[in-house]
Amino acid sequence: MVSTKGRYALMVMLDLASHDDGGYISLADVAAREGLSMKYLESVVSMLNKGGLLLSLRGKNGGYRLIKSPEEYTVGEILKITEGSLAPVECIRQESVHCDRAQECATLPLWIGLDRLIDGYLDQITLQDVLDGNRSKMLGLTENEEKEEGA
Repeated sequence: MVSTKGRYALMVMLDLASHDDGGYISLADVAAREGLSMKYLESVVSMLNKGGLLLSLRGKNGGYRLIKSPEEYTVGEILKITEGSLAPVECIRQESVHCDRAQECATLPLWIGLDRLIDGYLDQITLQDVLDGNRSKMLGLTENEEKEEGA
């Protein structure tokens, strides 16, 4: 489950991308536009900044801006900075399986497979896809399914 931190992180990144004029954007402006708590937003932006996704500038004309273009960020990388792992169960949240019963666990392959699907999906959706409202890509539709949905 994606926490409030993850949702805020995605909202901040989308806001910065959609209001990018080459300058820095104040956190107060983002908070006001998105209706987000400034205090909580500060901790989220700090994580994104430390994660190498943002540039920051202090001072009167300071604020934040994206380092790369929106099509170069994936939703997966943004969420992993704030969430750590998006694994569906605790035992696979780390790099390796942490469970005394791993050898005899019948469901472990199921959870590992689901984790790979989640990561694969989120790593193929870019910030630009979300900005563009690319429903077909976000819904994972094939060309035929896309035509059927549009019909």
